[in-house]
Amino acid sequence: MRITDLLNTAGIRLHAAPAGKDEAIDLLVSLQDRAGRLTDREQYKADILAREAMSSTAIGNGIAVPHAKSAAVKQAGLAAITAPGGVDYEAPDGLPSKLFFMIAAPQEGGDLHLEMLSRLMVMLMDEDFCRQLLEAEDTETFLRLIDAQERLKYPDEPPAAPAKSAGKLRVLAITACPTGIAHTYMAAEALEKKGRELNIGVKAETQGSGGAKNVLTKEEIAGCDGIIIAADKNVDLARFDGKPVLRVPVSDGINKPEELIRKIIDGQAPVYRHDGAAAEEDAGNESTGRRLYKHLMNGVSHMLPFVIGGGIIMALSFLLDSGAAGTAAFGSSWVLPAFFNKAGNIAFSFMVPILSAFIAQSIADRPGLMVGFVGGSLAASGATFAYFADPTAPIVSAGFLGGLLAGFAGGWFMKVLRRLCDKMPNSLEGLKPILIYPVTGLVAISAFMCAVNPFVGMLNSALINGLNSMGGSSALLLGALVAGMMAIDMGGPFNKAAYVFGTASIAMADGGFSPVMASVMAGGMVPPIAIALSTIFFKNRYTADERKSSPVNFIMGLSFITEGAIPFAASDPLHVLPACIVGSAAAGALSMAFGCASPAPHGGLFVFPVMHNPLGYAAAVLIGSVVGMLLLGLLKKKKV
Repeated sequence: MRITDLLNTAGIRLHAAPAGKDEAIDLLVSLQDRAGRLTDREQYKADILAREAMSSTAIGNGIAVPHAKSAAVKQAGLAAITAPGGVDYEAPDGLPSKLFFMIAAPQEGGDLHLEMLSRLMVMLMDEDFCRQLLEAEDTETFLRLIDAQERLKYPDEPPAAPAKSAGKLRVLAITACPTGIAHTYMAAEALEKKGRELNIGVKAETQGSGGAKNVLTKEEIAGCDGIIIAADKNVDLARFDGKPVLRVPVSDGINKPEELIRKIIDGQAPVYRHDGAAAEEDAGNESTGRRLYKHLMNGVSHMLPFVIGGGIIMALSFLLDSGAAGTAAFGSSWVLPAFFNKAGNIAFSFMVPILSAFIAQSIADRPGLMVGFVGGSLAASGATFAYFADPTAPIVSAGFLGGLLAGFAGGWFMKVLRRLCDKMPNSLEGLKPILIYPVTGLVAISAFMCAVNPFVGMLNSALINGLNSMGGSSALLLGALVAGMMAIDMGGPFNKAAYVFGTASIAMADGGFSPVMASVMAGGMVPPIAIALSTIFFKNRYTADERKSSPVNFIMGLSFITEGAIPFAASDPLHVLPACIVGSAAAGALSMAFGCASPAPHGGLFVFPVMHNPLGYAAAVLIGSVVGMLLLGLLKKKKV
């Protein structure tokens, strides 16, 4: 298979003139659809936009490679457009993008197409080739240029490997991006190409969605001067213990290959020690609070799929079983809701253990995972030494607070244990991961949690009772506070703290219906909706491009995706943020006042039917959005 098998004339548009990034994406998606590769055009576009939300897929030098793996793709393929006038695609070098290739990769299936796509990434590093593509007058010429370049770069018989400086590889690299399709291979090619120019041996391992390719060997690692990790996702560094390691974003591998290679050669990279701690440069630049936040977010990010999936499935069981409302069988009085309720409860029950496990793993690496999971399970069960002495003794779950404690305590214990074990003879190295770490860690975390569970359980019970009994002005203030926090940084630490508190409150609430979660969700829905309304009723405060985003922000707001408001907040934070915070706080307070409560931690409009007082909740979100809209109209200046 060659690249021209993935690209045909139906998927090419030359000399296009899209007005902006959105129009370029729409055009490319339409070409993919016209080429017959999609089953659901809108779903594929949504997956493309989700990838763009992580970071722009523009790679600089006038090239952009939007891409996504999607269930809406039935056949791998490419679409291409040339835009000689250029499009602002938020490229890292600030230059307009003129050459676009959109990659459609199926969610399931083989990975042969990834090899073809990596070839294209390598070919695009040739500036003369890109110039010829831009000057092509018809699609047949465009395809012939690609075919000729591929045959030049990848003939049937591979060329001999280039000579390495001093007979060895001096610099090794690992490249990886979140989707593992485009940037992964481009960074690898840029580093290896620059190494050849500098006469320095460079080899790059690509960790793409098809698995690791060009894997670094033990001998190469032992003999190199250092390793560059150009990645936007976690990479296992255990094999690089004791070697200089330079960690940078994958975009630096594409745009700054010479600078990175010279840092390795000049000895400017810190030595990596695989003891669960950050590399020297990271530890020196991060505050204790920042490191704690990263550990917590590692746990939260792995916990959320269990909470969201389990919570929404449980909410669906209540919706299907509305006839049994008010009875003990509510949610499971007949087969279908009982099935959903059981599945949701099982997923939800993993919330605390998963949170603990991945906090501990973030601190102590792989040895912390099991210790954190067991600690979180013990916290959720409420196990104590008193219970083992007397099985009739009361048990109080330490809940979410106990899970947090178990994660951090287990992680730090394993981190200390690993450092102590570093003093053991090398002959016992093999016993550490299979005997010493798991057995010692299990005993230690079990004893610790059984000792502290009674005290954390009492605190947890006090918090539950306080939330359940809260009323009047206290409830309104809490609702306004957590909802306002959702709008402060729209996905940042304040937003995440409020959301984590909201999800934890579901487990604490009577019957699993949480007023706090309802306020949190209302606060997260308001900013995008308020901005969308403002672009309609106060048009002179926004540019034409900003006004075009109204439909998208309505959809994102109603779906509880606060991040839709980020571009507006980033461009005018002093006016947008106060308006959104006040609107969100108003919605949260009204949600509390109307007695609204949610059994699901996500879903927005789609879980309104299963809430307590859904009409009152809709009114709270609408009023908060109108308040935000009016403040935006008052605070924002008119556009010239």
